[in-house]
Amino acid sequence: MPPVHPPDHFAPYRGNLWRVIEGQYRASTMRIVDTDSEQSVLEDVLEAAKPPVPAPCQHLDYQFWSPFRYGRYPRASRFRRAGPTPGVWYGSEDVLTAVAESIWGSLAFFSASPDTPMPRWPVEHTAVMADIRVDIAIDLTQPEMADQGHWDDPDDYGDCLDLADEVRTQGCQAIRYTSARHPDRGANVAVLDCAGFAQPAPISTQTWHLMLTPKLVRAHCETLRQRHQFVVGETALLHPF
Repeated sequence: MPPVHPPDHFAPYRGNLWRVIEGQYRASTMRIVDTDSEQSVLEDVLEAAKPPVPAPCQHLDYQFWSPFRYGRYPRASRFRRAGPTPGVWYGSEDVLTAVAESIWGSLAFFSASPDTPMPRWPVEHTAVMADIRVDIAIDLTQPEMADQGHWDDPDDYGDCLDLADEVRTQGCQAIRYTSARHPDRGANVAVLDCAGFAQPAPISTQTWHLMLTPKLVRAHCETLRQRHQFVVGETALLHPF
């Protein structure tokens, strides 16, 4: 990848970003205890066994600091290398883009673990909105950046990882890029710095239920009373049905 001279392309970023997470945090411990007090004890024990939350992130809701807590990353994502690497929080400017990203992550998990059966029932997810404000960001969707690297390659993250390494050394706090998963090609943002969260907790939430099958995914938003279906293609994109 040729050098992109990051300071020439830096600009502030302001936006509200959605991230979709599986709503199992509380329910998973509730199932194995008899009372709320027992659940609190169990959660305290589990919490003590985990790595500490980094000091710059401790004022944030767990849904924001989680990607920064675990210093050893099991496998590379678009802007974070595998291994002991700095955290990245991924969000989408449109909630349907965030839904598509979440669906694709789930499908990739089951594809990599063919002996694990898909859920037989819809799984509840929560879409959380973050208020992001940073002074130093780079926008890979801008025309002058389009030919600088393969930013939206569905499988090869090499150029993106090299760029993330480069811009971090320049103090970059966020990277805006095109989704490789949703056919509308919506914008995603990789937040590199906990200081980028202008509010410590989500400013809005939605409840979604996702029903996965190998060929078709149904996504129902309980909050907005919306229904969406996606055909699972052979490429990285999910196609609306």
